[in-house]
Amino acid sequence: MTDPVLQTQGLRRSFTQGEQTIHVLRGVDLLVQPGEIVALLGPSGSGKSTLLQAVGLLEGGFEGSIRISGVEAARLDSPGRTAMRRERLGFIYQFHHLLPDFNAVENVVLPQLIAGSDRQNAEARAQALLTALGLGHRLGHRPSQLSGGEQQRVAVARALATQPALVLADEPTGNLDEATADVVLAEFLRLVRHEGSAALIATHNERLAQRMDRVVRLHEGKLD
Repeated sequence: MTDPVLQTQGLRRSFTQGEQTIHVLRGVDLLVQPGEIVALLGPSGSGKSTLLQAVGLLEGGFEGSIRISGVEAARLDSPGRTAMRRERLGFIYQFHHLLPDFNAVENVVLPQLIAGSDRQNAEARAQALLTALGLGHRLGHRPSQLSGGEQQRVAVARALATQPALVLADEPTGNLDEATADVVLAEFLRLVRHEGSAALIATHNERLAQRMDRVVRLHEGKLD
């Protein structure tokens, strides 16, 4: 039987401000199966980004269990968490965070080289992903030469470049106008399904969330 790509149990996260303790996550139980695209829906400030940071192994201070492809994250040391992020996870943010001195292909090649791919194969995969996203004519352009939607398409290609088991996306179209957001999200979902990855996509947009396989709602630190 195949392990869930992501499973959290009793996930909690609190922050202390002065003498006040703020409970952001209050025992989150979440299951994402291989190849499943799940919308994490909730208003701004509901803890969506905190949850993504937890399951992306980007920040400590959490209580509870996080299992990625059957591996308990709490058992991993710092190099192990780094390896897990590099080999099993892909990340997309509201702002693309592309490297400004590298062109589109180079931005998608770099994570593959870090993961151990040879340059020829990395460049071929980068070109194939970018072409599939409609950027075949923009391969040599740097981020400053691309529109907002094009930059975010490069970020999508970068996240999928290493064939991750799970893509974590935090408001991936939140910085785009509605028409561009619709197009970029459609291409993102199509490519994720084609690649066979799972995805957990945080959004506050009900309309966009309904285009995914399943919707979970974060409310007062728990999933409804």
